[in-house]
Amino acid sequence: MKLNSNTKIMGRNVVLVPYREYHVPRYHKWMKSEELQKLTASEPLTLEQEYEMQKSWREDDDKCTFIILDKVLFEKCNEETDAMIGDTNIFITEKGLGVGEIEILIAEESARGKKFGWEAVILMLLYGIQHINLKIFEAKISLSNNISIKMFQKLGFQEKSLSEVFQEVTLEKVVNEEWMKWLNEQTQYEIQTC
Repeated sequence: MKLNSNTKIMGRNVVLVPYREYHVPRYHKWMKSEELQKLTASEPLTLEQEYEMQKSWREDDDKCTFIILDKVLFEKCNEETDAMIGDTNIFITEKGLGVGEIEILIAEESARGKKFGWEAVILMLLYGIQHINLKIFEAKISLSNNISIKMFQKLGFQEKSLSEVFQEVTLEKVVNEEWMKWLNEQTQYEIQTC
């Protein structure tokens, strides 16, 4: 999405940066993992296909993605690719109604269980509300991904539907003032130009 092509979001422990070409080789390496393919319901892509996907994420008006950086690591090395730990995305599914599907991936095993995903999702939700004007968020999660299901439930999402065929649950959250206030209390949220 061109909207976020020069946007950096600073949180307490993570930094969200636009998905750029130089991120692709590391992202591609992550997505060779069968575990990550299963958790994200993804098929393996060639490196060339991954570059095409990155271009699509940057150009398409219905997709917004950020690479998640470990803030401490990034401040030490000042190198985005070395500080990469995952990504977070929003697919705008019903533009006129302000509906978006949110996703989160913490690909680096050493970064899991440290609340990086929690903070990254909150930053992305706030960005979606304030800059994309989303009113409803959905999260489609594999039934075997209990950690993500519990995280989104803690964020106030509730079950909308269950697909036995696809083995996934769709959770939903309608934006309201009280929830926005609560999200803002969970972390710092600062937008910078990069």
